Amino acid sequence: MTEAQEPAGESAMAAVGGFFWELIKVVIIAAVIIIPIRYFLVQPFFVRGASMEPTYSDGEYLIIDQLSYRMRDPRRGEVIVFRFPDNHSQFFIKRIIGLPGETVTIADGQVSIVNSQYQQGANLNEAQYLSAELRTGGQLTTTLAEDEYFVLGDNRFSSSDSRSWGALSRSEIVGRSLLRAFPFNRAEVFDPVSLGFISI
Repeated sequence: MTEAQEPAGESAMAAVGGFFWELIKVVIIAAVIIIPIRYFLVQPFFVRGASMEPTYSDGEYLIIDQLSYRMRDPRRGEVIVFRFPDNHSQFFIKRIIGLPGETVTIADGQVSIVNSQYQQGANLNEAQYLSAELRTGGQLTTTLAEDEYFVLGDNRFSSSDSRSWGALSRSEIVGRSLLRAFPFNRAEVFDPVSLGFISI
């Protein structure tokens, strides 16, 4: 009895074709899983510069939560990553200080807020992340629109923020800082921060 055999060349081609088909399937499955996570849930970012020291230092690796702000509004005190209003190809990291509709005043080193709760104004208590002797530079008063936020860097002496380029639009916010993944000795999951007031 004579057995029919596939030519060696055709067998090798079939094996190579099968390998590439399996590879393509793996890539497609990975893309279906990773892309929604990357663009809708969490996103990695490296910190560049000193504007958020000592909270975040240059070179640290952060995971940004993009999901929370699809379900609720950003809160005062949260550290966010956003597209720089003057150049959307750049990403900045700052802390939310003023919320939509509020009037923010910086004077004599102190940040104060006027809103529906504090109609006469109240000084912002930033002791949770700023040293007691640190003063906020600048002199300004600005009233935020219904989709605008006022942001500042924690390192007030080395930060390009709303004091220089104005309010941040809600649409420019990417997400909030969720996790510091690197360096490992500073790894930390961040809870949303709620800032208090000292009434004037």
